Amino acid sequence: MKLNEGFEKTVTSETVEEWRYPRFFTENIGENVIINGTDAAHISKVLRMKRGDLAVICDGNGTDLLCRIKESGEKAVELDIIERKPSVGEPGVKLRLFQCCPKSDKMDFIVQKAVELGVSEVIPVVSKRCVSRPDAKSAAKKGERWQRIADEAAKQCGRGRLPAVGELLTFAEAVEAFSAEKGIIFYECGGEKMNSIVDENVGSIDVFIGSEGGFEKAEVELAKSAGIIPSTLGTRILRCETAPVAAIAVLMNLTGNM
Repeated sequence: MKLNEGFEKTVTSETVEEWRYPRFFTENIGENVIINGTDAAHISKVLRMKRGDLAVICDGNGTDLLCRIKESGEKAVELDIIERKPSVGEPGVKLRLFQCCPKSDKMDFIVQKAVELGVSEVIPVVSKRCVSRPDAKSAAKKGERWQRIADEAAKQCGRGRLPAVGELLTFAEAVEAFSAEKGIIFYECGGEKMNSIVDENVGSIDVFIGSEGGFEKAEVELAKSAGIIPSTLGTRILRCETAPVAAIAVLMNLTGNM
């Protein structure tokens, strides 16, 4: 069956304002779409969506599907596909955030806002000045929560992919993992301006941001030896949860993604 066959002709990309319907991710996509688990329960019990209602389903690889609910239940929801299009929620630059672990629940906020702004991955890091130093069991538990936060943020803001939250790394491991076209470490003692480091032609950026105490000079030197460039966020000292939001927003703008 053709995608638009059998559906009301009034439902088109022109009449649907930016496809602003509830968004869900699944790999269960064939001639139709199946949503299982907690998302199915959310659709049927929380949103109270029923047969005929519209939703946007994303395959997690950058394609959005406008769908109509065929059958809705707490364990499974079946949807018919109306139309497909490339997701517009994915930036043209791949930006990974290496974030040194802050105290309390600040990382929850950082993960949420970083995903909304377009990062492809968040990697938690333990640097020398980190007060929060979770052990393996605690790190795994925190990682699961951060991934849930990332997933919910991706759905809310219209992303075409689910950004990953990586495993906890030491700072040395994080520097070793640097693989982007450009690497930037934000250092309170100064550095180059961002607009002298990146432009619209940059395809990937790895960003390193410290915890409450910032970075030690030796860590910055280690980063520099790997080709990572120290940069500045201005003369004001930003809180560790403010710095990544400011940095990502500016970088997205400089690369033409905002």
